[in-house]
Amino acid sequence: MSSQNPIIKNVVHAGQKYISIADGSKAHFHFQTWKLGKERILIDDSKKIGQKEPMVLVIGHKFKLEVWETIVKLMAVGEVASFRVKKELVYSYPFVSKTLRDLGQEQQQIKHTCTMTLHTEGIGYSDLDDLIRNPCDLEFIIELLKVERSDEYEKEVWQLDIKERLELIPTLKEKGNKLYGEKKFAEAEDAYSQAIAICEQLMLRERKTDDEWITLNKIKLPILLNYAQVKLVQEDFYAVIEHCNTILEYDKDNEKALYRRAKAHVGAWNPNLAEEDFKRLKAINPTIGTIVDKELEFVKKLRKEKAELDKDALKNLFLKENEGI
Repeated sequence: MSSQNPIIKNVVHAGQKYISIADGSKAHFHFQTWKLGKERILIDDSKKIGQKEPMVLVIGHKFKLEVWETIVKLMAVGEVASFRVKKELVYSYPFVSKTLRDLGQEQQQIKHTCTMTLHTEGIGYSDLDDLIRNPCDLEFIIELLKVERSDEYEKEVWQLDIKERLELIPTLKEKGNKLYGEKKFAEAEDAYSQAIAICEQLMLRERKTDDEWITLNKIKLPILLNYAQVKLVQEDFYAVIEHCNTILEYDKDNEKALYRRAKAHVGAWNPNLAEEDFKRLKAINPTIGTIVDKELEFVKKLRKEKAELDKDALKNLFLKENEGI
C-alpha cells in the first residue's frame, strides 16, 4: 500500500446505484476486520461479536474511528467491498472493538479501562492488546445493508441540537401525562425521565445564576413533580421525598410537592415529618383543611396501630424470655 493511497478499495460484490450519503444519515453495515502482515488474521466479525447485530453509524458525528465514515461514504447500498487501510488511520480500532465486544457482555463484569490499567493490564482482550503494542495495516470487509436519511428515522437525543432538544421537552412531558392517565406508569416514568435528563444536560452548560439556567429549572420542576407522582404510585417513597425536596428548595410553598412528600413520609414511616408537611400545607392553603385533617387522622391511626403492634411484640418477647428461664 503506497503512502499516496492510505485507503485501497476493492469491490467484492456490486450494489445498487451509488447515491452520496449526506451528514445525519444512518448507515447500517456488517463488517469483518482483518489484521495484515505476514499472515492475514481475522480480528472481528460483526455477525459474531457483541450483540451480533449490524453496526450503525451516524454520518457527520465524528465517530471515534473516522476512517469508517470515509469508507462507508464510498459505497452503494447492497455493495460488499474490501478496504485496506494504513495503520496511521486505525490506531483507535482496538478501543472501538473493545466497546463493540463488551456490548454482548452486559450481564458480566465489564473491565473498565483507564490510562493506568491500559499500561499495566491492557484492555481485556489479548489480540487487541497486541494490536495496541504493534500497530499494523488493517483490512475491513464492509457490507452496506441500508442507509436512512435524517428525515427517515427518529433521531436520538444526542443527535439533536439545542433548539430541537428544547422543543422535545414539552412533547415528552405530554407523552408522560398521557401514559400516566392510561395507568402505564413505567412508560410514563421513562418519558418524564427523558425530559428531565434533557433539561439537566442543558443546565450543565449554564451557571446557576444565569437567566437561561433559571428558565430551564422552571421548565424542569413541574416535570419533576409529575415524575414524583409516578414514583409515589410505585411506592418508591424515598425517591419521592428526594425529588420533592428539590422542588421545595426552589418553590418552598409548592402545595403538590408538600402533599406528595407528606404521603411519601407516611409510606416510609416518618410520621413526624409527614405531620409537619401536612400542617404546613394546611397553613398555606386553609381551603383544603378538610382533606389535610383526614390525612392527619390517618397518621394518628397508624401511630396507634404501630404502638399496639410494638406493645404485642414486646409482650411476646418477654414471655419467650420467661419460658427460657
